[in-house]
Amino acid sequence: MTFRQVLFWLHLATGLVCGAIVALLCFTGTLLAYEKELVAHFERDARQVALPAENTPRLPLAELQRRAREAHPDLSFASMVIARDPQAAVAFVSGRTGTVYVNPYTGELRRPRSDSAARFMQTMVALHRWLGFTGEKSRPLGKLVTGAANLAFAGLAVTGLILWWPRSFSWRAFRPAIWFTQNSTGRARDWNWHNTVGFWSAPVLITLTLTALPISFRWAAELTYTLTGTPLPATGPQSSGAPPSAATVPLPPADARPVSRDLLLATANAQIPGWQTITFRLSPNADPAKPQPASLTIRESDTWPRTATTTLQLNPFTGELLRRDGYTDLSAARKVRAWSRFLHTGEALGLAGQFVAGLACLGGCFLVYTGFALSWRRFFGRKDPSASSPVAERAG
Repeated sequence: MTFRQVLFWLHLATGLVCGAIVALLCFTGTLLAYEKELVAHFERDARQVALPAENTPRLPLAELQRRAREAHPDLSFASMVIARDPQAAVAFVSGRTGTVYVNPYTGELRRPRSDSAARFMQTMVALHRWLGFTGEKSRPLGKLVTGAANLAFAGLAVTGLILWWPRSFSWRAFRPAIWFTQNSTGRARDWNWHNTVGFWSAPVLITLTLTALPISFRWAAELTYTLTGTPLPATGPQSSGAPPSAATVPLPPADARPVSRDLLLATANAQIPGWQTITFRLSPNADPAKPQPASLTIRESDTWPRTATTTLQLNPFTGELLRRDGYTDLSAARKVRAWSRFLHTGEALGLAGQFVAGLACLGGCFLVYTGFALSWRRFFGRKDPSASSPVAERAG
């Protein structure tokens, strides 16, 4: 048996074993490529407010927070998101579907007329990450299965490219392997679709699968530190989204009171005038003897990578800047994680990257379908007259 034959049977067996889960990952990945944009579109009735009369002041942030808490005492808000867009409501976030929006000019509380889009996307996330398993005991198992299927998919994409490579360097050999042929049916059609979709989507799928490994496996996350020569933190590998260590707040006088969040917002505006969104962490100071800094995560429109953020830690009693952490302050490993985390969804390259990632995932669905179809025809189908053609012979 030749090396190519061994590779073919390995490719076929792996596809049959993992194909169903791979198809699920590709289907959910196609939808999740535009998760934030889709949810924002369907919730625009709550997220967007009418512009008031000119020079109408915004209500204090503390007042907006008070109204949100009084209206929803059952929700524990972890953060408050303020957008530079004057028509954007202030968002108080509690989990993935517990967000409350408040009109910054009137204090009116707003919830989307329907949270179906957010709940649907939450289901897609659960399927994509954990096969829909719930609970602390079941989720690790689901994560292990999806991680293994993702690793197998990377192998399928690599071996598929090797098997795709024509034996002869001629346009006649390359043409049916890189574009769709007309009037082909049966096995020849499935082969053509499988090879053409695989040729165009495999490079992207390899990127998507490899960038998912640090999310799925601790060893892959640690490998990022090893390859970049970065010492592994005592707490284990950290993603780019991990909050920086807390700055030390000078112990204030006994009668000191925290400054308003509006003052903190003004400090952030002075530090980063080009901000687009500012996220306040709303965790309370549990120990008065060890006050925690006010943490603000800021996103700008012209940063690179596009998903990079800057975190400001301010003295909650004076508004003074204590510490500033941005992408350039990250270790080499966390910079790699910053790229890999959002290359996995395409967000690192903006809307165009998300489109390419979503299209490649859709292509992955077709690869599973055509792969199963070719396997069925090989093992159970009647002999196809087209199988005698050179095109069908190359199917294996």
